[in-house]
Amino acid sequence: MTYNFSEAKKQSALLEKELQALKSEYQRQEMPAEQADRLRKKMKEVKNMEKNKKNQRRLKKIAAAAAVLAGTFVILPNTSATVAHAMEQIPIIGPLVEVVTFRDYEYETERNKADIEVPEIKPVEIESNGAEDREVQEKLDKTAEEINAEIQKITDDLIQEFEANLDEEMGHQDLLVKSEILTTTPEYFTLKLICYQGAGSGYEWNYFYTIDLNTGERLKLKDIFVEGADYITPISENIKEQMRAQMEADENVYYWLDDEIEEWNFKAITEETSFYLNEKGNVVIGFNEGDVAPMYMGTVEFEIPGEALEGIRK
Repeated sequence: MTYNFSEAKKQSALLEKELQALKSEYQRQEMPAEQADRLRKKMKEVKNMEKNKKNQRRLKKIAAAAAVLAGTFVILPNTSATVAHAMEQIPIIGPLVEVVTFRDYEYETERNKADIEVPEIKPVEIESNGAEDREVQEKLDKTAEEINAEIQKITDDLIQEFEANLDEEMGHQDLLVKSEILTTTPEYFTLKLICYQGAGSGYEWNYFYTIDLNTGERLKLKDIFVEGADYITPISENIKEQMRAQMEADENVYYWLDDEIEEWNFKAITEETSFYLNEKGNVVIGFNEGDVAPMYMGTVEFEIPGEALEGIRK
């Protein structure tokens, strides 16, 4: 689909006093149903891949699975549609961290569909070689507990909203929550929580949870740079360069960068901007739908090359 940017700008000029309302309406118009379908298909493929892997490991994992199933289950009120809840082991991700499915919620009727897998980070007990190792283990346990609580709060709120909307009996709604391991190295571990909520139009957003395995603490963007260094400027400028290059290469790609509506334009990241470190150790900045581009662009990420941050990385 070719996006009519000139028309959008004409409309925004006429309604400049209602800029925020225009932006919201503009975004909703540019969210095609096909995007939601692609997301569902992608998540279904991931789910099937995980299922196949689990089947291949079934005999080897019986003891481990039994131990997990003996743990705590989350029980929710039953409904007329399918609702499934489980505690299920999935592959170990790193030497210090593993992930299990804490809660599996499924609901489907003609008008409503929810497919939610809530991950839980579980630190692996390491052999202690002294007080330093014990301190790292304690911090890792605390970090995992805090992240798990945050994820459970996010998904609990989404499910509560979904179930409340069932009583309205209006329109259709979709709710999808999955997770993906982005990085697992001796130094870092990153879990990505993918959320999609649809009701007429749809919206996708992500959460990134990165743990420094050397300290056991959750990593902040400023933690990977020399103290006092200006990392916001070089990252922001590199993102702008990538945006311009992508738009020049593909007419269907558009970012709010040099737009006539100044309020929309991306200017710089902040200390709280979502990020993670990929397997190469490069910083990757993530934006949710509508943050720096029209909704049809979906969530977008920018890998910052190492040379752009040379001299300020720790």
